[in-house]
Amino acid sequence: MPTRVPLLTHPAETELFGDALTCEAWLPAGFRAGEARQSPAAAESLLHALAVAEDARGDDTDDRKGEPSISFQRLEAKVDLLMNLVGKLARQRDDALPLRGLRWSHLGLRLDAAQPFAIGVGETATALIEPASWLSDHIELPARVLATSATADGEHHLWLRFAPLGAGLADALERHLFRLHRRQVAEARLMARQGD
Repeated sequence: MPTRVPLLTHPAETELFGDALTCEAWLPAGFRAGEARQSPAAAESLLHALAVAEDARGDDTDDRKGEPSISFQRLEAKVDLLMNLVGKLARQRDDALPLRGLRWSHLGLRLDAAQPFAIGVGETATALIEPASWLSDHIELPARVLATSATADGEHHLWLRFAPLGAGLADALERHLFRLHRRQVAEARLMARQGD
C-alpha cells in the first residue's frame, strides 16, 4: 500500500477540492450504485458520536502537567486495542469495505483503485466510508458520479459529488474533515521535525 494518496491534475479535482478543506487518507471506502440505504440521520449520528469520542481523549488531563493521567492513558490504550480487534474481525466479513486511497472534502470525494469502476458519469451513487480506521462502521453519503479516469500507471479514479446534505449532516462532515486535516498537519510537522 502506498503511503500517500496521489495529487492529480483533473477538472474534477478543481471542482471538488479547489477552494475546500481537503483530507487525504487510506480508509475502508467504496461506493454503491443507486440511492443510499441509510438515512442521513444515521451518518450524522455516527459522525457526532465519533467527534465526542475523539474530543474526550483530551479532556481528562492532569492539571499540573496538562497531560492525560496515567490511569486514563491505560484505559484509553485498552479501549484502542479492543476497538482494533473488533475492527479486524468486522473487516473479515464478505461485505467489508476495501482499504482505498481517497481524497475528500465537504463537496465530494475521489476514490482510487487498481480496477476500473463499474459506473458511468452522471449516475446516482452512494459513497461508503468508514470515517475512522479504528471504527468498523461506515457512513453513507448520497452522491452523483462526476468523472472517472485512469492514469498511465494503471490506477483508476472515481470522483463523486455529494448530493445536497442536510444542515446537520453537512456540519458534522465539515467538523470531521477539519479534525482529520488538523491531525494530518500535526503529523506532517512531527515528521518534518524528526527529519531535521
